[in-house]
Parts: sequence; structure tokens; C-alpha cells
Amino acid sequence: MSAKVCLVTGASSGIGQATALELLRAGHVVYGAARRAHLMGALREAGGRALPMDVTEEEDRQRVVRTIVDAHGRIDVLVNNAGAVVHGAVEDTPLAMAREVFEVNVFGPARLTQLVLPHLRHQRSGTIVNVSSIGGELALPLGAWYYASKHAQEAFSDTLRMEVAPFGIDVVVIQPGIIKTGFEAGSARQLREISGQGPYHRMAEAMAQAAEAAMNDPGSPASDPGVVAATIVEAVESDRPETRYVVGWQAEALLNLHRTLPDRDFDAAVTTHHPARSTS
Repeated sequence: MSAKVCLVTGASSGIGQATALELLRAGHVVYGAARRAHLMGALREAGGRALPMDVTEEEDRQRVVRTIVDAHGRIDVLVNNAGAVVHGAVEDTPLAMAREVFEVNVFGPARLTQLVLPHLRHQRSGTIVNVSSIGGELALPLGAWYYASKHAQEAFSDTLRMEVAPFGIDVVVIQPGIIKTGFEAGSARQLREISGQGPYHRMAEAMAQAAEAAMNDPGSPASDPGVVAATIVEAVESDRPETRYVVGWQAEALLNLHRTLPDRDFDAAVTTHHPARSTS
């Protein structure tokens, strides 16, 4: 297989970093983009290119796509991985924070997609990978805006897939379960700051304590980001990738539970048995 020119956002840590490195190992040309470009040393050392980019800034987005196309005359793969999360009750969470989550999780990736599509259409080939979450289908307490953004990302992906299929372009959704990343490092702090003093304080404190315990548990069964990265590489290299890939600890189980149980039974199950579980 010939090397593909790939852009991975959120490549400074977690799933994005693992994906960029795995694509490099598979022989592809990889550009990693992230706000914290100084944290992409491992990518540079492995032979990748690291570009500073805030996915919410138009000038950054245009510069990154232009840099890649100018260097290679093409772009083959866009992995929209950069993400943001806010934890707090709907009633408590400032809408400004909610908008920030949507800017990072929905509108930023949507604009990058718009920027790369003319090149993919010209080539009549390419793959757009949107890293969603099992939270793109289900939702848990105190994370409404994150889950809403991932639901939106999945609907966006479904429509996009149908629109670009005639041009030979694939759109793939990745639905990770519970993954060991730093993505949730601020969960407990956010829960306490946003909902720790009001009517939802008991739920917020229970979830904050459980989140802290999970973060400090060396024996956590949560999956390594590498399992998600390997799945993304599989999708990128497939002649006919699946439209969705479910990967990681508890992903299949939670989605099957959600798809099978009536809504109120699912609500009872996750609030009773998983009071602090959060998805990647």
C-alpha cells in the first residue's frame, strides 16, 4: 500500500498521539496538529511533522491544510480527534462553556472537513475519521454538553458520508469506550466547581470521588489509547472501511445495554452501577 498523507488533530496526547505514531509505524506521512505543539516531541522523533493549531481558529486551520497540500500536493486522511469536555449539571453549566465544547468537538472539525474536501474530491479518494465516543449514542449524568456534541458529530458524519460517497471518499466514526487518557483529568475539579455547591452537589461529589479513584487506580481495566489507534489505522488502510468502529473497555457492553433496555431502565442501571463512569 502506498503511503497516505495524514492529518491528525489533538496529536499531543492520548488517542491522537497514539494514532499519529501508529500511522507512522504503518509507513504513512503524518502531520500532527495540536495547541500544545511542544508536547509532540515523540512524533517529531518518530519522523512525523508537528504543527501548532487551535482547531477553533480559522487562520490556524487554513495554515495547516495549506502547509500539507503545498508540501505534498495532496491530503488523503483527516483524523478529527481533538476534543473538549465539560462536567456539570445542565442547570449549572454556563452556556459559554457549552459553546466552547461545541466549537472544539463539532464546528472546528466541520470546518477542517470543509477545507480538505476540495482536495479529496479532486483526488476522488480519501478518508475522514471522526473520533466520537460511545457517548455519541448514549448519555450519562453531568455531561450533557459533551454528549450532545458527540451526538451532533455522529449525525454530521452520517450526512457527510452520504454526500461524499460519490466522490470516492469514506467517512468513518470511531466510538471508543473507557480509555486511559488525560482527557478526564479535570473532571473532579469541574464537577465541584460547577455543581459542587447547588442542588446537584451529592451527585457531583460522588462522581468526583469516583473519577479521582479511577485516575489513581494503576489496575484500572480501561483500555490503552493504542487499541483505538490500531483501529483507526485499520480503517484508514481498508478499501471499504466500516462506517463505525466500537473499541475499548465496556464500549460494546454499554452500547448493547443502551440499545436493548427501555430508557428508564438504562437510566437506573447506569446511575446505580456506574455513578462516575465517563467515556473518552
